[in-house]
Amino acid sequence: MTVVSHRRRLHQIPELDRELPQTLAYVRGVLEELPCTVFSPTPGSVCAFLDAGREETVAFRADMDALPVEEETGLPYASRHPGKMHACGHDGHTAMLLDLLRRAAEQRDRLPRNVLAVFQPAEETTGGAEALCQSGVLEEHRVRRIFGLHLWPGLPAGTLWSCPGPLMARSSEVSLYVTGKGVHISRAEEGRDALWAACRFLQEAYRLARELPGQRRVLRFGRMDSGSVRNAVSDCTELLGSLRSFDDATFEAMKAGLQGAAEQVAEETGCRLDLTISSGYPPVRNDEALYRAVCEALGEGAPGPVETPALAAEDFSFYQRQVPGVFFWLGVGDTPELHAPNFAFDDELVLPRGADFLEKLMLLP
Repeated sequence: MTVVSHRRRLHQIPELDRELPQTLAYVRGVLEELPCTVFSPTPGSVCAFLDAGREETVAFRADMDALPVEEETGLPYASRHPGKMHACGHDGHTAMLLDLLRRAAEQRDRLPRNVLAVFQPAEETTGGAEALCQSGVLEEHRVRRIFGLHLWPGLPAGTLWSCPGPLMARSSEVSLYVTGKGVHISRAEEGRDALWAACRFLQEAYRLARELPGQRRVLRFGRMDSGSVRNAVSDCTELLGSLRSFDDATFEAMKAGLQGAAEQVAEETGCRLDLTISSGYPPVRNDEALYRAVCEALGEGAPGPVETPALAAEDFSFYQRQVPGVFFWLGVGDTPELHAPNFAFDDELVLPRGADFLEKLMLLP
């Protein structure tokens, strides 16, 4: 079975979050034909350990979950599950890792390290990587380095890209709930205007995002719900947004600043402001020493340099907090954006090159 065949079969059976019965059955079926130990350390995951008799292990991660998107590609192997689609390329990631395990089994005697393949659920939702890290699977199998990659529109098809340090951002949800006192606008001075309080907070939040020292970040609010009628002071407002940042210090500073803004506006307006900021996925920060070792070993085959880190998020970052890790982007050319219902790419060109690259990482001294 080729890497393209794997991908097209997986593309037809997209599943969500941690509920991946058909996907898991397919992956397990392939792995159980190989000389490796297959097990599931967390719900919705499957791992394969190929023991080459070495002291250390290199791990590779692929995410398996799809998106709640109705496919519009018209492909002959399109999704058979209504309202679900592999619109982010996770079918390709899984297919490449399955192919890598086949290659590892074929050259087991020359492997410099044991190989652990981690097939992970819930990257798109609650962060399946965190639970896998907490399971102890990396420590139990003596993992000393981990690699992963993601299909990436806008980069030349079949090319690899990365950089040392920050590559992708932390993504945190920012939610503000304002409680005021509603009255008819003819008696507005007797009320506490929750809409005005939310607007004041929004002004302070955006000022903070512009002026606070630190690394690049973005804060934007995309939704506000307030009040019920035009001629009454709003008694409640909900303001929802997202914060992206590349380092913990900037995140903590923004978090403290937003909390301070909420307290200031509460004092000014007499409204109650309840602010929550989720921890989200940590930023993807590539281990600099491991990145340099990869580039030196691969020479002209090293990944191209990413000049500007992406404000997109990825839960591969949880693994990087456990062991040195490097994440890569695999170009798919001028395609629709990730998560689009018409996302498609030339899998016959892209996936074999991605699998070849993973094999080179596996064989690094």
